[in-house]
Amino acid sequence: MPPARIASVRPALLPRRTALRGGLALTSLVLAGCSTGTDAEPSPSAGAELLRAHGLDGLEAREIIDRLEALSLDQRPTDLLAAVMPDRLDLTDTAERQVSLPLPEGQSYVSVAPFVQATHDCFYHSLTTCLGELQEQDLEVRVHRADGEVLVDEVRTTAPNGFLGLWLPRDQELTLTIDLDGATATAPLATDADAPTCVTTMQLGA
Repeated sequence: MPPARIASVRPALLPRRTALRGGLALTSLVLAGCSTGTDAEPSPSAGAELLRAHGLDGLEAREIIDRLEALSLDQRPTDLLAAVMPDRLDLTDTAERQVSLPLPEGQSYVSVAPFVQATHDCFYHSLTTCLGELQEQDLEVRVHRADGEVLVDEVRTTAPNGFLGLWLPRDQELTLTIDLDGATATAPLATDADAPTCVTTMQLGA
């Protein structure tokens, strides 16, 4: 397994009201932002212990991602980092246990935090530490291929952390459009091995 590439990030710049609403306790696991990765080769036994300790044993990567992304802010674990890479999910906890789980074949996960006023830098999405501005907001979401084929066209609600999680086919060049009450943002969206899994650059109405 190739070592994870760690993005250079800065802490989230969220409005005071959003930060208070988040109530997310910071621990030594939160390094300098919302993206992280690991270079160490995980131990199989330590990985199994990590999954059991956090109630994730028996779950595949997609199930863990969907579960952690949907947690309310006060339920998010402060002793676990879950970084979504282009082809896998990397889990690390305060007991220095690590495990990597492959994403479903042919699928990628991209988490998008659209914003109006404040955002932060991010490259690989952290399911337990990333916070976006628009939490639990209904958005009109459209994803289409270059040939015009529509993959997503519906209203979706951002998670309690302000992110919109999208499961998309791997190795694609797509276009994402998000609308909130007439404020729209459109951006290219890639799902190849070098693409980010965390998108925080879509300013609505800009």
